[in-house]
Amino acid sequence: MNSALYAILGHEFDNPELLQEALTHRSASHGRDNGYERLEFLGDRVLGLCVADMLMQAFPDEPEGALSRRLNALVRQETLAEVAEGLGFQDYIYVGKAEDDSGARANPAILSDICEAVIAALYKDGGLEVARAFITKYWRDRLEKSSRPPKDAKSSLQEWAMARKLPLPEYEVVDKTGPDHAPVFTIEVSVRGREPARAQGEAKRNAEQKAAELLLERLLKEAKS
Repeated sequence: MNSALYAILGHEFDNPELLQEALTHRSASHGRDNGYERLEFLGDRVLGLCVADMLMQAFPDEPEGALSRRLNALVRQETLAEVAEGLGFQDYIYVGKAEDDSGARANPAILSDICEAVIAALYKDGGLEVARAFITKYWRDRLEKSSRPPKDAKSSLQEWAMARKLPLPEYEVVDKTGPDHAPVFTIEVSVRGREPARAQGEAKRNAEQKAAELLLERLLKEAKS
């Protein structure tokens, strides 16, 4: 395994196969399980634990709701993909030729999954403190960047509806296109009595956020006119 990658991760693996598994997309797994997917499952939990602990220490007076919004922003796909791309993980991914030709290395969903799988590999090879050191190094600045907890578009749209005593917004998948490794979802969000909005994203959650943002922006403009 490349020593440059060990330097990026801050850990030299006793079991390099763990890291290789974390970097292997199912298209290159040659029938061995599902590549990084099981590690991704574990890495998601390790990341959530470490970031939640960091938030508890950094914002000791904030209520649970505010901490949850901060956590969601720090562990969402966009943040993970940004970290992975910034560290150059795309250069180390094992991926099938067809997927490579179609741009899988630049796919935010794949980069996000790889990042979680690498965190799991660090945890399994070196323990929680090794994984925590990696997470602290690359998430601390993001955690400290905002003095106020973020409010995502879905939450804001829900609050808008509740303030007007309307039912909660409803989200529906109206289309799914693209290959399995890079799906594109079209989501429609509606609030009773208002024209719905649609948006696309490489994950349902992302598409929902974009649709909510579009609808909320339109509703706020209508209120001002």
